[in-house]
Amino acid sequence: MKKGLLAVIGLLLILIVAACSESESTSNEKEPQDIKKMVQDYSVGDSDAVSASITSEELIVTDSNDKETTYDLPEDEFFVSIAPFVETTHPCTNHSLTGCQGELVEKEFDVYIEDEDGNVVVDETMTSFENGFIDFWLPRDKTYNVKIQYDGKTAESEISTFEGDNTCITTMQLI
Repeated sequence: MKKGLLAVIGLLLILIVAACSESESTSNEKEPQDIKKMVQDYSVGDSDAVSASITSEELIVTDSNDKETTYDLPEDEFFVSIAPFVETTHPCTNHSLTGCQGELVEKEFDVYIEDEDGNVVVDETMTSFENGFIDFWLPRDKTYNVKIQYDGKTAESEISTFEGDNTCITTMQLI
């Protein structure tokens, strides 16, 4: 009887340890991050991060303890944020999702983006965020012609989405 009871207790302990180990490894595994959702949250201020910036290859998030975490961006999509302006701008290469501020806040723009082959990628009216920027996810490794219209004024520029290219476009002055 004692051997049987010890065997049952032993099996139960093994099962409990195995179950605990499995749940620990599951909780420690990083769930696949929805990078686009994270970027959107940082852009509109729906995040607790102290700072978040984005390069052509990764999202870099710094918390209140100065711990920096990086996330790889999609291999086939490039993030770019454009702040059209009339009078005020700032120099920028890598967009600070939590720090950059554009002039035209929550304004409607007619945006037209065409790739180098003449394919229309964006043709719609879009509203800038509270930070004055309009965010885009564009196919990588291409060159685009961008035309933005606002209040009877137009800005046109060529941008590209190759490794090392700017994710922050603050040079499109509406004239």
